[in-house]
Amino acid sequence: MRFFLADLHVHTCLSPCAELEMLPKFIVERAQALGLRVIAVTDHNSAENAAAVINAARGTGITVLPGMEVQTREEVHILALFDTLEQVASWQEQVYASLPPLKNDGAVFGEQVLLDADGEPVGYLDRLLLTSTTLSVEEIVQRVSGLNGLCIPAHVDRPAYSIISNLGFIPPELNVVGVEISHNVGPVEARGRFPQLKRYGLVGSGDAHRLQDMGRRTMLKVAEATVAELSLALAGRDGREVWVDGVSSVRVPLPSPSQEPVLSKAKEEESGVRAASPPPALGEESGVRAASPLPALGEGSGVRAS
Repeated sequence: MRFFLADLHVHTCLSPCAELEMLPKFIVERAQALGLRVIAVTDHNSAENAAAVINAARGTGITVLPGMEVQTREEVHILALFDTLEQVASWQEQVYASLPPLKNDGAVFGEQVLLDADGEPVGYLDRLLLTSTTLSVEEIVQRVSGLNGLCIPAHVDRPAYSIISNLGFIPPELNVVGVEISHNVGPVEARGRFPQLKRYGLVGSGDAHRLQDMGRRTMLKVAEATVAELSLALAGRDGREVWVDGVSSVRVPLPSPSQEPVLSKAKEEESGVRAASPPPALGEESGVRAASPLPALGEGSGVRAS
């Protein structure tokens, strides 16, 4: 098993609400500064810039998962993560077919900058991305699963564009093993506020629209950096595990009547998390480089402060 620091929710300049500094070269440099080993490219309703970030990360030891932050017809944001560009391209075709035929107004929503495989700007995407698809939450989870991808409902603790705020709950029959919490809340507080989250593994991602938003909250213990391994880690299966802010954040197993619970009832209600060993200290033993203090954006970083 190996340990990876991860941020599974990173936007590029294709997302109209992201800063123009979100270019592949700078995203990878920021990931290196943070000691990240896994990042996911998740632009709104599109994956056009995923290849550019994958190419920028070659030779760095950073795995880039191509993905998307898709908006359901209920205005719920869901991260759809894949292993290959072929998979995400197939998913993008389905998403594009379900978007309304509207053009983006850059003056209102922001420009949607398209990059070539080398990360160079080649134009703007005219299709409006900041809108809902016609696909339901259930349809999206089913279709992504059919492409061997992984769905993670995004920022479930937020008051807008989250599955809990918009639907009132996470449908128990929904085929998801994990959810994302925002930077506003930690795993213990999240499960205290939303007891249903004990049924799901947690990740804490940056939802990065600026370089400084990228974070190192999530530690994965997996055999390799793939969506299948991430799914196992969220479920706490086969020796895989996930920590958020240093707290074990795998799904809390629901005991059968014939089984003793993993934690006493009082302990479970108090913590909302499964008892587990702490994550490894960063360093040579974990295979993750401890990050040095992060430079402020400016002349030294090669990025103009906005």
